[in-house]
Amino acid sequence: MRPLPAPPLLLITDRSQAAGGILAAVAASVAAGCRWVSLREKDLPVAQQADLLLALRPLLDGVGGTLTVHGMPELAPLCHGVHLPDGADIAGARRILGPDALIGASCHDRDGVAAAARDGADYATLSPIFLTPSKPGYGPAMGPAALSGMPLPTLALGGVDAGNAGDCISAGAAGVAVMGAVMRDPAASGPILSALAATRGRKPGI
Repeated sequence: MRPLPAPPLLLITDRSQAAGGILAAVAASVAAGCRWVSLREKDLPVAQQADLLLALRPLLDGVGGTLTVHGMPELAPLCHGVHLPDGADIAGARRILGPDALIGASCHDRDGVAAAARDGADYATLSPIFLTPSKPGYGPAMGPAALSGMPLPTLALGGVDAGNAGDCISAGAAGVAVMGAVMRDPAASGPILSALAATRGRKPGI
């Protein structure tokens, strides 16, 4: 199992909300300290997603960061791995991509995280932990307590911000994942990273 990128903040792209476009938003977030980005533009043709990965890769490589792609194992060779939807063939992706690829899975309950662990994922996202304006009506929110005792490193997703990121880590999350709030305001990465750093004394490895 690959260790998670550090710091454990995953920025998931959404071009519909990106301030100044994806490249500008990611560049600003990287400048604020983010080192892990996943391209989630699944409605785009594969060729356009590939072009975006090739454009984003230097931004992450330049700081020793990690770039992954959502839902497209065939594009993973252009970056560092893939994040798969709930119910996807994690074991099949691992066979194709090999042991060095970073493979994550979207999960919505403890059983899903357990299945992802069994099938060879490196991490899972669990959502929604809090209600989020990016997906109104998506819920109910599980709350940070749902992150406790997971069998796989698990990132809190859904409504995470600087005010509650520390609560997620304290509850057992291995990190946090964000989308809309940071896409709209990439500078928001900084306060979230500060909140994560503030937990280092309470949770080893963060």
